[in-house]
Amino acid sequence: MTLNKPLILASESPRRRDLLRQIGLTFTIVPSNVDESSVDCEKPQELVQTLAQMKASDVAKRNPDALVLGADTTVVLGGEVVGKPNSEETARKVLGRHSGSEHTVHTGFSLVHEASSRTTTGFATTRVTFGELTTAEIDAYVRSGSPMDKAGAYGYQDEMGPLFVQSIAGDYYNVIGLPIRSIYLALRRDFADLFVVQ
Repeated sequence: MTLNKPLILASESPRRRDLLRQIGLTFTIVPSNVDESSVDCEKPQELVQTLAQMKASDVAKRNPDALVLGADTTVVLGGEVVGKPNSEETARKVLGRHSGSEHTVHTGFSLVHEASSRTTTGFATTRVTFGELTTAEIDAYVRSGSPMDKAGAYGYQDEMGPLFVQSIAGDYYNVIGLPIRSIYLALRRDFADLFVVQ
């Protein structure tokens, strides 16, 4: 797939960057200046879409000719939204709650092309079930530092992630940070003039 407009990823997430590279897209990274704490939505699906749209719009205003992709991911565990852990102790507690239980991963995305006044927004939801985790496994994972920059305190793509996850129902790539298929379908539907499948 080749775009005939510059593509900007409005995120510094290395996982999102890697996913876009995996499907052969050329892009630049321009992080947004959005204050995520200013947004209050009751439903996680609404929250991630609102934040994704705000991030993409913020960057698109400064880059009107580019197609801008914004995204936001949240994890819901036991009915509670679980963000990135703010300490190793928090990471241990969250991982302990994951042990033997199911949670949902919601990722919202937004594509904005300011020059043509086009915006499309969507989301994907994936259910993830963890196996039972030992204290030693949790401690080793926290010591690695991997949980600290991830919603829900884990990354499926990490060294230990596949050892923890028992099953996934839904889009695998959504758990990593971008629902690639959903984004592709939105591009094909709403921005067909901006890309070519080769």
